[in-house]
Amino acid sequence: MTTTTSAPPELQEASRALWLATLSLMAAFMQTRAPAHRLLMARRIARNFETLRAQEECFSDDCRRRFERLGTRWHAQADRLQGRPLASPLQRMRGLLGLG
Repeated sequence: MTTTTSAPPELQEASRALWLATLSLMAAFMQTRAPAHRLLMARRIARNFETLRAQEECFSDDCRRRFERLGTRWHAQADRLQGRPLASPLQRMRGLLGLG
């Protein structure tokens, strides 16, 4: 996690706590077998990555791009668990580029 110094310490601490909570959720996801619980966790993880990505004051551009990619992957995981069809390679590329 790369941080910049322009953010207030409280925001940096909250962002760090959200990052650690997201890592914990990812570990719990891997240990949970119940599909409904996995779906809810995947959705929460994806939303957490969206929130982290939005913290321009706390994270570098590179770190936020990584959060965006991870959020896209976790959204796809949640869609798969919900039974939605997987996105085509073109749709995934558009999503990564922020066009879709």
